[in-house]
Amino acid sequence: MSAQTRGVFPILLVNFIGTLGYSVVLPFLVVLVLSFGGNELIYGILGATYSFFQLIGAPILGSWSDRIGRRRVLLVSQIGTCIAWILFIVALYLPGDALLQLNYGWTGPFLLTLPLLMLFAARALDGITGGNVSVANAYLADITTDENRKQDFGKMSASSNLGFIVGPVLAGLLGSTVLGNLLPIIAALVISLVAILVIYFGLKETRNKDVERCLSEDQNHKVLSQEHKECYQMKHEKDKSWSELLQIPSFPLMLVFYFLIFLGFNFFYVAFPVHALAKLEWDVFELGIFFSISGGLMVLFQGPVLSYLSKRVSDRVLFNVGGVILAIGFLAFLSENIVFLGVGLLLFAAGNGLMWPSYLAILSTIGDKKEQGGIQGLASSVGSSASIIGLLVGGVFYSLFGAMIFLLPAVIIGIVVIISLFQKGQTQTA
Repeated sequence: MSAQTRGVFPILLVNFIGTLGYSVVLPFLVVLVLSFGGNELIYGILGATYSFFQLIGAPILGSWSDRIGRRRVLLVSQIGTCIAWILFIVALYLPGDALLQLNYGWTGPFLLTLPLLMLFAARALDGITGGNVSVANAYLADITTDENRKQDFGKMSASSNLGFIVGPVLAGLLGSTVLGNLLPIIAALVISLVAILVIYFGLKETRNKDVERCLSEDQNHKVLSQEHKECYQMKHEKDKSWSELLQIPSFPLMLVFYFLIFLGFNFFYVAFPVHALAKLEWDVFELGIFFSISGGLMVLFQGPVLSYLSKRVSDRVLFNVGGVILAIGFLAFLSENIVFLGVGLLLFAAGNGLMWPSYLAILSTIGDKKEQGGIQGLASSVGSSASIIGLLVGGVFYSLFGAMIFLLPAVIIGIVVIISLFQKGQTQTA
């Protein structure tokens, strides 16, 4: 392991562990929602609940990380996640009697139960403390160099996807035991506790309060044989408001891209699990294998492939090429043929693996390093807004149009590429 890799390894490990914890439960989440009385709309609303509360929490935590330090905020975020998994466990033991039965036609029939409400409470708590991704990106922006920026953000994305390789397979193995859905959630709780320990013992703080001397260097240090300590005055800069951050050149355009990319992804992510279980007739284990293969391919593209290309191709070109590949990949999911699904999976991984790390690398060059917490937090909030829309509308659209919903993310990502091609270099590239 090179010295540069050792420098970023702790934050990569934190990112991997965080993703691993969620991906262990991910294949079961739709099953839990359905078993507790919900339907595809409720599954989308549950995802939107996390995004809604992250919309509130992420910019606050991001700004805090600029002021009090990334490490402390990451600890707060992981503790919130840990408590959320405890609420998941509580939900499994609550009585499942229907509190309310609803069916308004376009919503489809569903039941409101105590376990379902507890899942919503858990996702809300995880969301309000869910600034870990934006703060982790800001942490990486603090420690990376211009030379290694693309590779490091590629490694960051790869560490997330590595969690998506291990997590769903682990979920399938744990879920097949006599403990059923309980054991994967316990595993997620334990993984979250490990993340807390890694942050506490493994991460060094990168954002320290600035100081300035009050005493000049040529001042006498000893008077009557007594050494006087140098005096310092703490400098505190007020956090920049959203309007001030939006004055940063090219940042508004990057927020538009963030919104559209997340909107497209969330149309896909809310629809595909339901599509796989209902239309393709997959079971939870097969869905887990799909996510694992997807994660493995993205690790390949975000790791060695991106590392090779980043030395030869600009961020902007990788961003646009990845977007085209991704849009074509979404179109492949319109078919139920296993060959087309496999091609779609490969193109999805390749496009995502090239496009998203390149976007993050570009975003990390915007503004000063001391503003990265606010920048990443605001961007995360915009992504959360898109997630809320995509998850809510995606659930309804799938119930109305089925697999045709996969046309939407293809068109949206295509629009992003077209805007990028015609905005004539306003976006900064490394």
